[in-house]
Amino acid sequence: MPSHAAPYDYDAALRACARGEQQALHGLYQQESRYLLGVALRIVRQRALAEDVLHDAFLSIWRRAGSFDATRGSGKGWIYVVVRHQALNVARARAHELSADEDTVETLLHERQAHDVGDAYAEQADMGKLHDCLGHLDEPKRNSILYAYVDGCSHSEIAQRLQAPLGTVKAWVKRGLAALRECMG
Repeated sequence: MPSHAAPYDYDAALRACARGEQQALHGLYQQESRYLLGVALRIVRQRALAEDVLHDAFLSIWRRAGSFDATRGSGKGWIYVVVRHQALNVARARAHELSADEDTVETLLHERQAHDVGDAYAEQADMGKLHDCLGHLDEPKRNSILYAYVDGCSHSEIAQRLQAPLGTVKAWVKRGLAALRECMG
């Protein structure tokens, strides 16, 4: 009978980072770096720049791990927010034009947040609300949005994964983002 590995505990890893345990940061990196690089690459559109974003984001995760609050959202979601925020800051600084979909997600995640370390709790609250709002979407819309903004997939890649027509996937993403925007208020 095959043994299944226990799911990775992102919350525990972040608590360990907050205590200064470097192995915990290494574990987070090993667990998620390839996916987080995809998120950064989708935003900054240059591999070297995306690698820099990932490096800076992990430094931020290390420094800010103590501000993570599991009652406000998941550890995995928190690290994705940190990477996305870092990538968007780099993209803005380099004056890259973001697509309308990326602007929408940026708005959903950061609309009411100040951009300093002292507002980590506000960031967690918004992440928790985003998680709740995603839970209200039907499965195809939710999966389309997660594939696009967490895994960094293109619409055609999502269509292949979901075995759905490209136009349908585009509609799911558009309608799902509209529903998220409304839910996030």
